[in-house]
Amino acid sequence: MKTHFQCPNEFIQLGEKLCDAAQAIILKHFRQPLEVEGKSDDSPVTIADRNAESAMRELINKHYPDHGIVGEEHGAENTDAEFVWALDPIDGTRSFISGHAIFGTLVALLRNNEPIMGILAMPVINERWIGATGHSTLFKDYRGTNEARVRECASLAQATIATTSPLLFKDDELPKFDRVRKSANMPLFGGDCYNYGLVSSGLIDLTIEAGMGVYDFLAQVPIVTGAGGIMTDWEGNTLGMHSDGKVITAGDKRVHQEVQILFNE
Repeated sequence: MKTHFQCPNEFIQLGEKLCDAAQAIILKHFRQPLEVEGKSDDSPVTIADRNAESAMRELINKHYPDHGIVGEEHGAENTDAEFVWALDPIDGTRSFISGHAIFGTLVALLRNNEPIMGILAMPVINERWIGATGHSTLFKDYRGTNEARVRECASLAQATIATTSPLLFKDDELPKFDRVRKSANMPLFGGDCYNYGLVSSGLIDLTIEAGMGVYDFLAQVPIVTGAGGIMTDWEGNTLGMHSDGKVITAGDKRVHQEVQILFNE
């Protein structure tokens, strides 16, 4: 990332509190009877999504009432502020309502439209990645806290590529993804936001997604880049609040370059 701004520890600490608050609500509803509603984009939502985001917003407004917020469930407020939070309480709602443990909570903080802090928390399996400008990316699990680092991957032919589902690509997007998938070593489907953590920890090499809201990917930018990786839109541009939701994430810049070449064929 281009910025030399160092994210204050107090922002990181609040980000963790937001994840803790969401986790407490989410786990209360996990694998319990739930009413599932459909949103305007046909994606599902539950009381767990909505209540978790409400709790997160309450904490932000308590500590930083001048900050803006963009959330998947409750919209946007004060987005012209210098600091804006982007929240996705349950990334992977379909997994959550189906009893799968692989879904996450995403918290991002932007300064002047640039992501400066991100947390990817997995409420059920209790894993967490924390990235912030001026700090190394950290991974927390049952073994403690350790620095997360991407792995080297010299070429796409050696790469493991992940995406949530090929069904999420539009008709004009799928051929591009397929060119990359067929050139890669191993495809992996499913995982939602978890895949970005796995890239950051050097366990997979590449993720490609499309059709996402800003709250689906902004948290991962400081995490991936702080671990030594690269994350851009499909055109190679940096990601911000006005990005189009098509994202390439790679642990090795050489793989990222190959993807862009294949996308432009």
